Amino acid sequence: MLPSGHRMRRRDDFTLAVRRGRRAGRPNVVVHLLHRDEDPEAADPPLVGFIVARTVGNAVVRNAVRRRLRHQVRAHLDRLPAGSLLVVRANPAAGKARPDELAADLESALDRLLRPASKGRR
Repeated sequence: MLPSGHRMRRRDDFTLAVRRGRRAGRPNVVVHLLHRDEDPEAADPPLVGFIVARTVGNAVVRNAVRRRLRHQVRAHLDRLPAGSLLVVRANPAAGKARPDELAADLESALDRLLRPASKGRR
């Protein structure tokens, strides 16, 4: 379970992360990460939100996918910068994906977003 202090609850945070954050997509998930550099001394915890649309499946399938993703993200919380916003969006393929496939896609996307940006790309 994801600790409650790390849950993203405000719509504005979701919108900000999706529109302005960096994005990495994989077959089962798309991950958006926004580093907020407001006040370096205010060490706010990273906030994580999940978007699982109806295209993933019925309510039972969507909730199962959300639970699996929450469990996987918990292991990566220490890698996220303080005060950052992370949104994990499940693609329709996530409804039929095995848990290990979801975990591999999530880890691959996070690795790409947390890698230092090269000088040639923005």
